[in-house]
Amino acid sequence: MTGKARVTAADIARFAGVGRAAVSNWRKRYESFPAPVGGTAASPQFDLVEVDRWLAENGKALAIPDEQRFWRDHLESVSDPAEAITMVAEHLSGARPLSDAARRDELDQLVSRTDRGGARETLRQLWLLFADTPARRAAGTPDLLASLMVDLAGVRGGVVLDPACGNGQLLRMAATAGANRVYGQDVDDLTVRLAAAWLALGDVVGEVRGGDSLRADAFPGLTVDAVLGHLPFGQTNWWQDELSYDARWEFGVPPRTEPELAWVQHAFSHLAPSGTAVLLMPPSAAARRAGRRIRAEMLRRGALRAVVALPQGVSTPQAGALHLWILQRNTDAPRPTVLLVDGRALTTADPLDVPEAFDQIRTAIARFLDAGESSDPTFAYVVPAIDVLDDEVDLSPSRRAPIGSEQGNLVREIQAVHRVLRAQTKGLDKRVPELMAAAEGPSLPTLSVAELARAGALEILGPIRGVDGDLIDAPVLTAEDVLRGRAPSGADERLNQRIVLEEGDVVVPLVARHLATRVITEPGRTLAGRNLYVLRPNPEVLNAWFLAGYVGTASNERNMSSLSGTLRLDLKRVQIPRIPIAEQRRHGEAFAQLHQLNQMARQVTDLSAELTRLTVEGLAFGKLRPTEKN
Repeated sequence: MTGKARVTAADIARFAGVGRAAVSNWRKRYESFPAPVGGTAASPQFDLVEVDRWLAENGKALAIPDEQRFWRDHLESVSDPAEAITMVAEHLSGARPLSDAARRDELDQLVSRTDRGGARETLRQLWLLFADTPARRAAGTPDLLASLMVDLAGVRGGVVLDPACGNGQLLRMAATAGANRVYGQDVDDLTVRLAAAWLALGDVVGEVRGGDSLRADAFPGLTVDAVLGHLPFGQTNWWQDELSYDARWEFGVPPRTEPELAWVQHAFSHLAPSGTAVLLMPPSAAARRAGRRIRAEMLRRGALRAVVALPQGVSTPQAGALHLWILQRNTDAPRPTVLLVDGRALTTADPLDVPEAFDQIRTAIARFLDAGESSDPTFAYVVPAIDVLDDEVDLSPSRRAPIGSEQGNLVREIQAVHRVLRAQTKGLDKRVPELMAAAEGPSLPTLSVAELARAGALEILGPIRGVDGDLIDAPVLTAEDVLRGRAPSGADERLNQRIVLEEGDVVVPLVARHLATRVITEPGRTLAGRNLYVLRPNPEVLNAWFLAGYVGTASNERNMSSLSGTLRLDLKRVQIPRIPIAEQRRHGEAFAQLHQLNQMARQVTDLSAELTRLTVEGLAFGKLRPTEKN
């Protein structure tokens, strides 16, 4: 994966002093215009060095901002973008000057210009460029969600700990919100350096140390007013045997399959009396049978105060709808109730709703912690702890909704779905690509996937099988997800291979009614599920969208069909056209555009069905009435 700086068409237009239409015309008129190296069909990204060279050769003016020119030059000498941004942060904080004299002088000149706001603003601008690189590390928690977590923890005037701090984002936000001191620890040495430099640059009082918090707590005996954490999920080896008799397990020894409950108890062990922990958790931690005894003990002792199911898509694209757990170390008698907040009822696929939804969640939590009451029982349910202490101790908010609450949310849901459906319908026409010109001549020569693998153009991983063994608690992309074009839905899988999907992977189901493919567009921690092949192309010689488009052609499907109508894929026999990489990218861009069109059309179909269902429910329960036409 390249680490060089990338620019969008809008960036190029801004640098060259032209409109975006001019850049679009350059791409169509000049075959020599650089091909996209990333992004999406709607917003492709180009290598800045190639763009710079092309514009110079073709007499076009280019005014690259100083930050991007520095970042481009810096990345040419430092291959890892994460290392590059860390070196910048350490130089700006005074921890470790850049060794390259030319880069050091260039960076110091950026800082010295008064219109750049000094070292902190310079780092912020360079951080935005780093965040655009596909090889970024520890991208962190979305800002809106991080702000919500800080607010719920009530950090003002207190001491804050993040036991898995990554690049220190939550700690920085806590300091901005008025925390007096912050402490962090992370197992990744590079992100520890970056977090420490961020804090030093902001004159934040505190410390960040390296190491695994569970195995080697860097702050033993430290008690804090608030613990914030975007905790590691699905760790298969968290040294549970070594830690079986650890004093931190106040609520019970975590089973081997419950690493998140080990992290929760680690966080709780650092809380001072009346302290609050706000932790980002996977939904499965609220319901897995293996953890029910620990969850029950937390409820009995009044430690677990609230579980919030976040609105879909506000955490990370791979994670789906995550939960927030809010814990308090109470010195009073145990509280008899717990608040379960179903934030999914507040938004429906519209990102503009998220800030409003978060405000409602803030209000609901504050009202409950202050008075033990719900501010809005249609999505925030005050549940007696005794009602949850059954055989499952399932804390999933959707499972505990009071009877009638669904009808209470109905009108709001209909309004949200209606608004999003109208917006999506208007945008659908813009996604329809222009008709392509007819081509004459012989069919393109082809190579089989097996031949491409032998030539090193791609790697074939799988097919993945289900086996007996340990459960894997991580997002899993299933064959059905690929066929339906939906987010990863698998959980608690048993797999013979742990294949973490990478950006540019092409996923293909082994058995299906029709050939389907999925291009992975963002790196993450999602695993490939059962009965899936993963094709990992070398991007220098084989374009991922080009590969995905031609794997699913009708001719390949015919060769794989059976009398039952079900395809059992022999992936090595699939034929792919043999054309140069520049031409592949043009084909791939067309396939990506069609994919986006199909995705939007599927969303419109799903939203139409949801609007129909909700409207029928509303009419049936008397929550709606037909409007009279004039």
